[in-house]
Amino acid sequence: MLLNLHVKNLAIIDEIEVDFSDHLNILTGETGAGKSIIIGSINLALGGKASGDIVRKGADYGLVELVFQLKDPGAAAKIREMDLPVEDDIVILSRKLMKGRSICKVNGENVTTAVLKEIAVLLIDIHGQHEHQSLLYKNKHLDIVDRFAKDKLGGLMKELKEKFEAYQMLKKEWKEAELPLEERLREISFLEYEINEIGAAGLRDNEDEELEIMYKRLSNANIITEGIGNVYQITGSAPDNISSGLSRAERILAKLGDYDEEIAGFHAQLEDIDNLLNDFNRELSDYLSGVDYDMEKFKEVENRLNLINGLKSKYGNSLESIGEYYRRAVCRLDHYRDYELYMEELKTKIIRAEEELADLSGRVSSIRKKKALVLEKKIKEALRDLNFLDVQFEIAFRRLEHYTAGGQDEAEFCISTNPGQDPAPLGRVASGGELSRIMLAIKSVLAEQDAVDTLIFDEIDVGVSGRTAQKVSEKLSVIARTHQVICITHLPQIASMADVHFVIEKFSKDNITRTQIRKLDQEASEKELARILGGAVITETVLSSAKEMKELAANTKIY
Repeated sequence: MLLNLHVKNLAIIDEIEVDFSDHLNILTGETGAGKSIIIGSINLALGGKASGDIVRKGADYGLVELVFQLKDPGAAAKIREMDLPVEDDIVILSRKLMKGRSICKVNGENVTTAVLKEIAVLLIDIHGQHEHQSLLYKNKHLDIVDRFAKDKLGGLMKELKEKFEAYQMLKKEWKEAELPLEERLREISFLEYEINEIGAAGLRDNEDEELEIMYKRLSNANIITEGIGNVYQITGSAPDNISSGLSRAERILAKLGDYDEEIAGFHAQLEDIDNLLNDFNRELSDYLSGVDYDMEKFKEVENRLNLINGLKSKYGNSLESIGEYYRRAVCRLDHYRDYELYMEELKTKIIRAEEELADLSGRVSSIRKKKALVLEKKIKEALRDLNFLDVQFEIAFRRLEHYTAGGQDEAEFCISTNPGQDPAPLGRVASGGELSRIMLAIKSVLAEQDAVDTLIFDEIDVGVSGRTAQKVSEKLSVIARTHQVICITHLPQIASMADVHFVIEKFSKDNITRTQIRKLDQEASEKELARILGGAVITETVLSSAKEMKELAANTKIY
């Protein structure tokens, strides 16, 4: 459940904070007050794309923070599997937007936007103003069926995807290996050259790193010798060096130590320092005597590095990559030398992979079609609840000639809203308002299956009015019995159903426009409902109608 939304410095929002409640949370407000910015802010916190001008003018950064209370233990387990902490079943998602970059966090840990999106799927389901248009695309229909059937499909979909990817790799290998004899002979010659070139180099693990260190030392031998020599003079060989100074100080303290035991302690410390410096000077002297600029050795190291870097430019940017290229080249050469056997074995693998895909696709298809019958019935019931009185709804399946990561099925939703007409593809017969209601029906059915606790509907009432609006409000109330629902609406029928009512307002001061959101009590909620009903002038009659709507709505709720 979404407990809290905190937004700062986004668009016309200076700073707002909202505490959401269980069941049905309704947000209303004048057109242009900033309702879309509220939903946009939530989308940003869930990893959505940020526009360049989203940060409030004059601000250094924008911030969105969402606080969720997890009710599903499975969601907490999945988040922990991502190596993210979860304490007391609380998840805090935050995103800080700055010029050209953003910082995303989950419970204080930095994450990528991809991780935010992955977590968002576990926590919330957002239906935006234009999402119902996605119902016009058939690939969306199969996704809905699979989402409904996920309890039966289980790991089959993951296995199917893995089998399909393996099958695609085999087909790609076949296509690349299918060469005429003349091209094969050229490829064999070229591979032999590459293998011999890499093999002749006799590369050792980490050799390039060792050579780089050696090259750096040899190429700077004169600078090193001069510098170490200067240090040695300062610490031990110059007439007024540090070592002789320490010796003089030590002799002074030795005499003074006879008068005070504390001074004797200073003498002992300085004696240790003097011994350390003497050891340091001996090691420095040994190093200087061993430094010798060997031109022949330098050229040998330089040539070896040039050879290795040349191989890197051809075969990979590291010794590991070159080794991997070498192993692949040897394997390909073996294949081309025994081409007929290789192709026969590859063909056998492809046939076996196709058989596995066919079996798995068939099992998935069978489950889909059985679950689709249940889904058809449930969606039809939900559509009737939404004032589609004589509706027919079917899910038509077609078998594809090729395999996909989802098998060989293509699904399409077909509907008839008029008696006597056969069901036809959704995209050809449904209006915008009908698509909005159909999506609500689907969401209400899927909500029964999903563990996601929070559903957001941004103007689900597009193209809806009258009795149909009342039906939509009742359906939202039904969903809110078992889920947290956050709904932005312009319709009084839906607003009257609110368990918690918020109003979004825009105001200007000192030529600066800001949006704010506040929670309404019963009286304020009735006045806001009257505003929606009556517009600019709110009469006693309109206010009385608003109160009546609230009372009727309260009587329909069963929580």
